[in-house]
Amino acid sequence: MPRLKGQVAFVTGAGRGIGQAMALAFASEGAIVGVADIDKTTAEATVGEIEKNAGTARAFSIDVSRREDVLRAVDQLVAEFGRLDIVANNAIVFRREPVSEIREDTVDRMIAVGLKSIFWTAQAALIHMDTERGGVIINNTSPAAELGVPRSTAYSAIKGAVSSLTRSLAIEFGSRRIRVNAVCPGTVPTPGARAMNNNDDALYEARRQRTPLGRLGTTEDIAAAAVFLASAEASFITAAILRIDGGVTVFGGA
Repeated sequence: MPRLKGQVAFVTGAGRGIGQAMALAFASEGAIVGVADIDKTTAEATVGEIEKNAGTARAFSIDVSRREDVLRAVDQLVAEFGRLDIVANNAIVFRREPVSEIREDTVDRMIAVGLKSIFWTAQAALIHMDTERGGVIINNTSPAAELGVPRSTAYSAIKGAVSSLTRSLAIEFGSRRIRVNAVCPGTVPTPGARAMNNNDDALYEARRQRTPLGRLGTTEDIAAAAVFLASAEASFITAAILRIDGGVTVFGGA
């Protein structure tokens, strides 16, 4: 039996990359999925993939940094399907640059999308997750929260905050039976990540060599972990930061 049958999930940053893989994986396990992305075209493409495989999904073209956008989208999802069980936060804006070049508008946008949006989806979860049944929130953090990574200081700070927020929400939401965990992916060469790194094959090869398991991650690796955290198999797991990084965080690579 599908592990998430009859459940309803809301996934941000679901138009591409890890967020898209989570949306597809949740749907393959029987969940109805709200696919949220600022890019309408990619959100609708993810919905199309889910529907092609006989799943059910709805696209929401929203700016997750805007509280009213998030709450309205989740309201619409719940109005149609009657419940909310899973929230997965993947949306992020990433700029790689030295501290000397960081602009205020860049930092503000990165924080708004990568951190503030989690507060808004958490509020939506409190509104809509059943008080007896509870639910699950899954955040997306990074080894950069623990490691020093050059030219990624804003991103590292945001992901450190996401890890801290995950633990705090887990404690605050525990009485509501809402479990809050985070996945911590290692290097996953999605098209978006590769573009930000100028499609530098040498960089990815160096990262592969620093990964104890000897390979880079895939979006499917991360999505499988998210399905586990969302499922009844993880019913006594909360406040966890699940590393899916091939050992790179412990080894100290970046």
